[in-house]
Amino acid sequence: MLQRGDLLTLDGRLMEAGWATSLLKRYDRAMIRAPKWRIKEWDYYLIANDFAALALTVADNGYMGLDSVSLMNFEQPAQRTVTRMTPLPMGKKGLPADGGAGVVRARGKQYELTFRKEGAQRHLYGHVYDFGGERKPLLFDIILHEPPGDSMVIATPFAGKPQHFYYNQKISCLPAEGRCIYDGQEHVFSSATSFGVLDWGRGVWPWRSTWYWASASGVAMGFRFGLNLGYGFGDTQAATENMLFFDGKAHKLGRVAFGIPMKDGREDWMSPWHIRDDQGRLDLQFVPIIDRSAHTSALLIATDQHQVFGRFSGRAVLDDGCAVDVVNLIGFAEKVRNRF
Repeated sequence: MLQRGDLLTLDGRLMEAGWATSLLKRYDRAMIRAPKWRIKEWDYYLIANDFAALALTVADNGYMGLDSVSLMNFEQPAQRTVTRMTPLPMGKKGLPADGGAGVVRARGKQYELTFRKEGAQRHLYGHVYDFGGERKPLLFDIILHEPPGDSMVIATPFAGKPQHFYYNQKISCLPAEGRCIYDGQEHVFSSATSFGVLDWGRGVWPWRSTWYWASASGVAMGFRFGLNLGYGFGDTQAATENMLFFDGKAHKLGRVAFGIPMKDGREDWMSPWHIRDDQGRLDLQFVPIIDRSAHTSALLIATDQHQVFGRFSGRAVLDDGCAVDVVNLIGFAEKVRNRF
């Protein structure tokens, strides 16, 4: 586990690698010993219930700024994503050094996104006036409640690259209330049935990267229950990001594997996946609903991502040996390859 203190040494190396349940390490952009165009910072929120999900991203990736909104409808099913990119922000977006405070704001032609931390709440609001073409606007106003509890925090190095690192916090099971309006339809989020997750990331990492990540939040056995699973990114010998969350308490897992089915030698994203850990504490089936895929290639920048939304069912065992039956828990599992 991480100890409280600075994240980086004076020469820009990780003070230590490991995990925690809160942001014990102090992130200071000025301590990074890498060109500004290599520093990556982002805040990503997902708000979901059994019927719909809204994803919001504000990212400062050094030589590329990225603001994105996605709306998923699980009943139809259907999805739409609108992304706006800007050149060379290199820190000008002013993303906070601490995920527990501050305001994130992004604006451009016909859109504005605001993420505001207010005490024990996170207020997310904004618009994209031409979200679906034909000047169809998307409007959203969401409150995420943040009761006391654990989160997933990890400080990850990269082998052979001493001044590369990834510092990440993921906060699951945030009760959500509010609404999103698009194309004459109102998606209502109630705090009894809707939950949000925050992915707060800061770091410097290699040009090529691949990661796997799964996240889900909901209710199991009458308590808030969530999971955060991931691998493939950086040197995770010191710690993984795999955790279960039950009634606000984190339960640490070892290593996991996403059993993505194959068909004709290729990944079959829309068939059921099998997700297991190396300790016999996690055995889940993931049944997909929507593959929110994106493929981009432009000069030095490329991405191939499959963020698959669906339902998790199976069994998860907490640190004390208590087994939790997971039944149709809404969430996503993804595989992302980047060159940026």
